[in-house]
Amino acid sequence: IGVNNRNLHTFETTLMTTQLVAQHLPEHQRPTLVSESGIVTREHVAQMRSWRADAILVGEALVTAPDIAERVRELSL
Repeated sequence: IGVNNRNLHTFETTLMTTQLVAQHLPEHQRPTLVSESGIVTREHVAQMRSWRADAILVGEALVTAPDIAERVRELSL
């Protein structure tokens, strides 16, 4: 399940969207959860992990980074 943390009507981004969806997923045969948009810091990555996201989609944080490889290292846990 891909969770877009960006409201496509207002373009407001809140990572709490991932938490809201994650808490409603079944424990048994839980689907893969991907948190998308708004993840820009290592703390955000840790938060997604704590909410049991299996993967993240990072775009803008990489595209706007002066050194993409360094940003990837920063975001890696």
